[in-house]
Amino acid sequence: MDYQSVVIKTRRRSSKHSGESRYWRQFKHPVFVKEYAPITSVHFAPSKPHRYATTAATRVQIYAPRTQKLTKTISRFKDVARSGCIRDDGKLVVAGDDSGLIQVFDINSRAILRTLDSHKQPVHITKFSSLSPTQILSCSDDTTVKLWDVPSQTAILTFIDHTDYVRAGQVSTVNPNVILTGSYDSTMRLFDARSGQCEMLMGGRSRADNFPIEQVLMFPSGTAAISAAGPILRVWDIIAGGRCTRALSNHQKTVTTLSLNAQGNQLLTGSLDHMVKVYDVGTYKVVHTMRYPAPILCLAVSPDDTHIVAGMSDGTLSVRRRQAKSEETSQTQTTISTLATNVNFTSLPSKHQIKASTDAGEIRIKSQTSKKLKEYDRLLKSFKYSAALDCVLKKNIPPRTTFALMEELIHRDGLKIALAGRDDVLLEPVLHLLLKYVADPRFGEVVADITSIVLGPQDMYSSVIGQAPLIDSLFLRLKKKMASEVRFQEEITKTKGVLTMILSSAAPADSK
Repeated sequence: MDYQSVVIKTRRRSSKHSGESRYWRQFKHPVFVKEYAPITSVHFAPSKPHRYATTAATRVQIYAPRTQKLTKTISRFKDVARSGCIRDDGKLVVAGDDSGLIQVFDINSRAILRTLDSHKQPVHITKFSSLSPTQILSCSDDTTVKLWDVPSQTAILTFIDHTDYVRAGQVSTVNPNVILTGSYDSTMRLFDARSGQCEMLMGGRSRADNFPIEQVLMFPSGTAAISAAGPILRVWDIIAGGRCTRALSNHQKTVTTLSLNAQGNQLLTGSLDHMVKVYDVGTYKVVHTMRYPAPILCLAVSPDDTHIVAGMSDGTLSVRRRQAKSEETSQTQTTISTLATNVNFTSLPSKHQIKASTDAGEIRIKSQTSKKLKEYDRLLKSFKYSAALDCVLKKNIPPRTTFALMEELIHRDGLKIALAGRDDVLLEPVLHLLLKYVADPRFGEVVADITSIVLGPQDMYSSVIGQAPLIDSLFLRLKKKMASEVRFQEEITKTKGVLTMILSSAAPADSK
């Protein structure tokens, strides 16, 4: 069996980040694109390569997600453009503007294919129906909601139930006849295109509901919806007749945008307070928070969960990215297994490895160079424990490497051998290391084990005390610091116990 190198663990100073938080923290290295006006909408194409459309001023702009480069600019509007939406096949884009005009464009040629001009006031929502790609939903400040047939360029249905601006709406992803809208009249309405009527009214029944509804979002299952009114989020059970099941308020200012990740199990909300919060849909607890430099007007997550794009009121477009995990491992294994019968692998030298490319029927045989061992690994492999420890006690070695080797020595039962028989020159760096990291939570347990060997009841250096003043002073400082750390841990434990008693006694009162 080949020698296994020492595993250097990545240690965190704090464990406050949950698994969900660590996932969202992978979205980093933001790219900022500056526009000349507030960015009013962002929308990703459901089909690959998942280009995204943004609207700012009188333009709709199409970006490539991999390069963040602007690929298309559509500037056919005479007023502020809003709600640029790419159809599922990625071929068409629709947008409205503040004059009430709706235009459909070919995304490649940028030619105007259809013009829909029935609205009399600004159109804030234009969306393709995912199940009926020839239909478009529009919501306007003239209080009407329209469902358009693109080929005939006519409005199939017009809903006039709202009494104020309609700034939010979408067509259900499971039923093309179900339309959810939100209005500044503080109500959400569920329309049925088959009957042409409002089938369900949500909100607007109490003073607590008297906030203009900025955004609505229906879950992919079609059984529940979320509304954003002021800083408050509300969850509505559609199956139960539009009953509000939960109200949340974690933002300081108005929530302007809602978005789900690809799996639909986490909700992202953007607000004028510069914050984006991520909720776990099961518990509706905030699992992560992202801060932005300006108020957020729109937000979208790419269908492959690799990009988060946010548009802000100062005209800044922020793109956060993460590296997607490779999904080709299983394909590679399958390719190798299917082609193995055609290749005599036993005839290959032992220093070769087999790699299968994504092209069907191709196998590559590539020489594999042996991995060069670190100096401390070479010494450890030769059982020179003391020399290996000296190697990682140098100043340019990070502490995680030093303590990883010490843990390996503990597992090999070789730490006492490595520490034994040292003179004052070789013992000094060990004591300095213990003094420096005795209170560090990352390495505290290993430091305690080493200190117990050096200063314990059966310590190996009691006979040398008094022979070197520097070593004596280091021993004394280490002993005092260890005692101080023990006292600190005792106080923390007492405080934890007191807080537990207070919280447990207060719990029944809260439940009442």
